[in-house]
Amino acid sequence: MEMEKRINLELRNRKPAEVKELVLDNCRSDDGKIIGLTAEFQNLEFLSMINVNLVSLDNLPKLPKLRKLELSDNRISGGLEALAERTPSVTHLNLSGNKIKDLSTLEPLKKLSMLSSLDLFNCEVTLLLDYRESVLELLPQITYLDGFDADDQEALDSDPDGLEEEDEDELSEDEDEEDGDLDEEEVDVGEVNGDEDDDEEDDDSDDDDVVEAEDDDEDEEDDEEGGSDEEDEEEEETSRGEKRKREVGEDEEEEDDDDDDDGGDDDDDEEE
Repeated sequence: MEMEKRINLELRNRKPAEVKELVLDNCRSDDGKIIGLTAEFQNLEFLSMINVNLVSLDNLPKLPKLRKLELSDNRISGGLEALAERTPSVTHLNLSGNKIKDLSTLEPLKKLSMLSSLDLFNCEVTLLLDYRESVLELLPQITYLDGFDADDQEALDSDPDGLEEEDEDELSEDEDEEDGDLDEEEVDVGEVNGDEDDDEEDDDSDDDDVVEAEDDDEDEEDDEEGGSDEEDEEEEETSRGEKRKREVGEDEEEEDDDDDDDGGDDDDDEEE
């Protein structure tokens, strides 16, 4: 992709003045020059143009707030005066993998008073005798050369001061927003679950009412059946009593008849 198209893509509907970080790695630079990058990116703090076939920095615009510049794996062999003139606030500069051969090429960097870290990995200049001592003497403002200080202590952080803190602040804000969204979702879910629990409790109470009603109906049926059984028993007892009365009455009538017969026989005997 061409550099100019890549820049328009990276804008993402933002104005150039709103952009603080711009990464153009691996895009194509026509004629080895910077194309599409203008002074409108006045608030740019981080610029990365790794492996874009850069040969010259002549078209680099003035970027007064730029603090970190990544130019590794290009074909830059000189013209570093443009950096001193147009990026006065740079603190970290990576020129690894370029065509820098001698110390004189680095002299314009003396004007970068805020420069604290310089990387020249895989540049021919690193093959010079006493390379590290010579560069640190030429550029006394530098604390770290190729990631190590004068005492061979490794740099803890290669990011410009404040950039990492800003990134962390942005990340924390994003996390807070995500946490807030999650809390809202949990509240919504809790409300839904609460409604479902209420519905289930209502259904359970309705079921209990139905069961109680059925039990009451069964009790009433049992009472009715019990009452009918008692009535049947009373009727049976009544019928049995009447039957006994009839039998007793018949027995008494038979005895009366026998008594009458005996009396008649006695009278006949007396007459004879």
